[in-house]
Amino acid sequence: MPVSAARAAAFAILLRVETTDAYASELLHSSHMERLSPADHGLVTEIVMGVLRWRRVLDEQIAAHVSQPLAKFDAEVLTSLRIGAYQLFFLDRIPVHAAINESVELVKRARKRSAAGMVNAVLRKMRPPALETNGLGNSRSPFDSLPPVGRSGQALDSGNRFASESIPAARDGSTLGAHPEWLVERWNRIYESEAAQKICEYDQRAPGPVVRAKAALAEELAREGVTLEPGKLLSNAYVVAHGDITRTRAFREGRVAIQDEGSQLVALLLGNGERILDCCAAPGGKTRILAEENPNATVVAIDVHPHRAALLKRLAPLPNVHVVATDARSMPFARGFDRILVDAPCTGTGTLARNPEIKWRLKLEDIARLQAYQIQILSSAMKQLSPGGRLLYSTCSLEPEENEGVIEKALERMGGFCVLDICGQLDTVRKEGALAWQDIGSLVRGAHLRTIPGIHPCDGFFAALLEREM
Repeated sequence: MPVSAARAAAFAILLRVETTDAYASELLHSSHMERLSPADHGLVTEIVMGVLRWRRVLDEQIAAHVSQPLAKFDAEVLTSLRIGAYQLFFLDRIPVHAAINESVELVKRARKRSAAGMVNAVLRKMRPPALETNGLGNSRSPFDSLPPVGRSGQALDSGNRFASESIPAARDGSTLGAHPEWLVERWNRIYESEAAQKICEYDQRAPGPVVRAKAALAEELAREGVTLEPGKLLSNAYVVAHGDITRTRAFREGRVAIQDEGSQLVALLLGNGERILDCCAAPGGKTRILAEENPNATVVAIDVHPHRAALLKRLAPLPNVHVVATDARSMPFARGFDRILVDAPCTGTGTLARNPEIKWRLKLEDIARLQAYQIQILSSAMKQLSPGGRLLYSTCSLEPEENEGVIEKALERMGGFCVLDICGQLDTVRKEGALAWQDIGSLVRGAHLRTIPGIHPCDGFFAALLEREM
């Protein structure tokens, strides 16, 4: 039996994510995916992101029907089981026979033919009872007894039929259960239970692509079938409501890029300068904003990895941007900068809605390891700041150790700096017409920016503004 192009692609991506450090969001937009039809691309995205968001819940269902620990399963076998289980329980319009039979075929194609019978038997046992009688997607599942909390989006099967007209993203209502327990316990302690619940709910929904665009560009995109809706945080941010932004001319030419509203806001908070440094700049979304907001400034953007520096050149092709491949911990610049952005590498726990694989890779000890790295980068950047200049330190992490903790330890190492209240800069951005969000106070925690997924319409970002004394 042949395997559909969509399920074969989903299997390949999930297997690579499982066995390497690859990110699904990057693989879903790779050149290999361009050969798929929009319908197939939609189904691949739904399966890949759905499996990653609900992996723990799916694994619990699989474990209930097998006799050995899942840790002993080959990655190919477990991946096929997860793909089948996700379709059975979350995609109402996927035919049961397609979900089961093609999962079996995926195992055979992966040269794990000896496990094919087991995969077939397990998925048939997992079939929701209603599916046994009608063979259709209108079903009850083990998740139906609790209320849904959102939608994961729309997906198309390869037969150009909707996989679901309204796919529940959380049929078990247990968004907390779709996260590692230790991470939820941390968030309950740091943000309290109501906010932790909102974070988890946000993580389980598929956020729409967001772009930064002006009126003329929005009109051009509309002519290519892309409908934009105004963002909720920023006046120049738009949510893609319909169409595929990645297939437009503007996207191919690098004139528009997908970038979360919180990420855009961070770049705006640095303000105006004449000589600007963007540390750890790839892939270049914030670099682009810095260059556009400061057209007469010199913007130096650095990244330690040459291939990411090359990507940065492609995604921020502006005349005042100068890209350098160098380590932010030992920068070679003789002159100082009056504005510096340090968007530090971090755990990324504020971006789990877009990068759900992070929550299955992350370990508690990673937070301390990354903090040490972040302090090194920030301390190095502080030395590059001219007297009277401003430095913005940011992460997309929800963990205090990577945020307030880094600021405190860096200031202990180096004197001559003060922390500015971010409210002042937020008010400036609002007066300039860029900030559409009215409740500035909700964006602030102490003296710093703190966006919280589910409470704010964006990923979770932290930002602290430092100024060097004259």
